[in-house]
Amino acid sequence: MEVGTIISLALYFIVMLGIGLYAYKKSTDDVSGYMLGGRNLRPSVAALSAGASDMSGWILMGLPGAMFLTGFSATWIAIGLVIGAWANYLLVAPRLRVYTERANDAITIPDYFANRFNDSKNALRVVSAVVIIVFFTLYTSSGVVAGGKLFESSFGLSYEMGLYVTTGVVVLYTLFGGFLAVSLTDFVQGCIMFLALIIVPFVTYTLLEQPLPATLEQVNPDMLEWVGTGSVLGIISAMAWGLGYFGQPHIIVRFMSVRGLKDIRVMRRIGMSWMIVAAVGAVATGLCGAAYSYEKGITVEDAETIFLILSQLLFHPLVAGFLLAAILAAIMSTISSQLLVSSSSLTEDFYKIYIKRDASEKELVLVGRISVLLVALCAIYLAYDRDSSILSLVSNAWAGFGAAFGPLVLFSLYWRRMNLPGALAGMIVGAATVLFWIYAPVTIDGQPLSDWMYEIVPGFILASIAIVAVSLATKEPSEALTDTFDKVEAELQEG
Repeated sequence: MEVGTIISLALYFIVMLGIGLYAYKKSTDDVSGYMLGGRNLRPSVAALSAGASDMSGWILMGLPGAMFLTGFSATWIAIGLVIGAWANYLLVAPRLRVYTERANDAITIPDYFANRFNDSKNALRVVSAVVIIVFFTLYTSSGVVAGGKLFESSFGLSYEMGLYVTTGVVVLYTLFGGFLAVSLTDFVQGCIMFLALIIVPFVTYTLLEQPLPATLEQVNPDMLEWVGTGSVLGIISAMAWGLGYFGQPHIIVRFMSVRGLKDIRVMRRIGMSWMIVAAVGAVATGLCGAAYSYEKGITVEDAETIFLILSQLLFHPLVAGFLLAAILAAIMSTISSQLLVSSSSLTEDFYKIYIKRDASEKELVLVGRISVLLVALCAIYLAYDRDSSILSLVSNAWAGFGAAFGPLVLFSLYWRRMNLPGALAGMIVGAATVLFWIYAPVTIDGQPLSDWMYEIVPGFILASIAIVAVSLATKEPSEALTDTFDKVEAELQEG
């Protein structure tokens, strides 16, 4: 590896650890500060933190790889995600920010569910916390695997060393700095990803010898087709990825942390601008990479490495190191967010409820830090299986969260009549439908259910039906709950 590349990466790691130290000194005195940054994040930090923790390595590796292989037909996933993110900012962000504070200052998503529906027996809290911990431990391991493979293929280190380096840096700044460290590092990482997704496709495009469509026509005429070899049902299935946003704990928790209701609008403008540019950059990287590799006779064995290949071929080692840091930033920003959400559930929804109700703030912060380490160790253990299917694992976890939590979040914020039995039914039906759709030995026209339609679609629909049907079939929520709902509505009207 070139000296310039090593220098760039070393500076990146030093900056990340420095931010963790700053956050440790500034905002970890109490559990709210550790888990939510004291609900005092600037909209710019909250927006880029949400974007960076959302996109992961998918925006720099997965989407460019899909575009490289299939052309314009892969764009529908990006379009669905952009629409879903915009709807999430518009429908969920302002109400969740107000409601979580009104609902006894809820710090975690399970905490919000429990307070929203007066879950005195903690059934809803426990089920949602189990879903979060299990899925996020697996989700985190997929990011650790990606980091290990990146270090192995690009830096000449062993796969196992890559696991420990990637996880070690993330754990250090997350463990000590908490939510503020995660959000500030995400902000920096979001800026790095933003610049990288402008620079790489632009430079690649300028080096093409003939117009992009003409070259893609030579590579494969099907690359210019928006429907491609799929069907309209396939397009709907791809765009349905956007439904997942409503139920992703590591993303919607950012809405709970911003300073106030008025900052949500600013956060939305910044976040959506970042996401649109990043998505367009990722799409362009894949298309321009396919054209450039065809013109230069470059063999690309793994399409998902096209960003990496272009970075090393076209740029000075110092710049290439910066671009590799962008991939690490994408991976690490998501791992840190998932670690913290898992930690907060272990701390607030298990330790505080079942082990020590009167635990002090310092004790809870300590438990939170220990939980970060434990989840990270579990993720590393799972990542030792290097044959893990990263993409399918991420896809399944995204669908699981989207179907289990998405309808529940939306109905809880907008429907006054919703009650605790309806919330439990929706969460269980959503998660169960996703698992059935993935693993049941059922086919349609010879295709497994998950190939025929992305599992989030039936999961989201059936969860919504369960929420409405069970809520209407059981008794109305208490007057205290409806009063809180009305107060939130009044505050939103004033804001």
